[in-house]
This record gives sequence, structure tokens and C-alpha cells, in this order.
Amino acid sequence: MKGKYFIDTNIVVYSFDNENPFKQKAAKKLISEAINQNKGIVSYQVIQEFCNVALNKFKVPLKINDCKEYLNKFLNPICEVFSTMELYNEALDIKYETGYSFYDSLIIASALKAKCSILYSEDLKEGQVIKGLKIENPFISLP
Repeated sequence: MKGKYFIDTNIVVYSFDNENPFKQKAAKKLISEAINQNKGIVSYQVIQEFCNVALNKFKVPLKINDCKEYLNKFLNPICEVFSTMELYNEALDIKYETGYSFYDSLIIASALKAKCSILYSEDLKEGQVIKGLKIENPFISLP
């Protein structure tokens, strides 16, 4: 894997999904490589979205302390992008250019701000390139 890559929230959520073992394994691998090889990145938005899903939407929601532990051990070390007016404006431009939702555009803007070459996401168009950033679905070739 060359260059830095950005991990969308859905990838982090799948790392907890015991009902989808293939996706869970692929998600855990990406997160592990992000930490161990210092190439993967998330943004403040991914952390916010993950905490909301983990505490409220998981079949068995995470306990607060478990969520804090995951946040501090795994997400904090790879969080490099925080909100700015520049980031919001870039997201609005991307929304206008692509038609993606504001929040998806904010993920793309964050990946671009971090100078990532790949954005791993299940929710965006596989293979699309936006301003040099390639969108890849890490689950596309799984059984």
C-alpha cells in the first residue's frame, strides 16, 4: 500500500461487526496497518460518528469505558484532521462538484487535507477519483 490512506467511519464500525466476519477481518487489518505502519488516518468526524454508532446503534452498545478505551488506543493515534472553516468550505465545494452529501463531502475534504491517496469507504463510488484521491471499497472482492 503506497502513500497515506483515509479510513471512513463505516470501516471502523465493521471492525466490531461479528455478523460480517469477512468485513470485520478486512476492517481490523486496515486499522491495524494504519496504526502499525503510520499510514492510515481518520478525522474528528470519524471519531464522532463512530462514538454515536457504538454507543447507540450497535446491537449491543459499547459501554462508555470501552468506547473511551477504543477511542484512546486506536482512533486518537491516527486522528490527524480537525474542523476548520477552510475544511467546511472545501467540503461545500466538493458537494457542489460531486453531488455527495455534506457529510460524505467532509470525509473527502478531510482525506484531501491529510494528503491521502486513497479513501477507504463502502459508501462512496468505488474507483472514483476526486482531486487525486481514489475511493476504494476494501470489501468489494470479499465473499
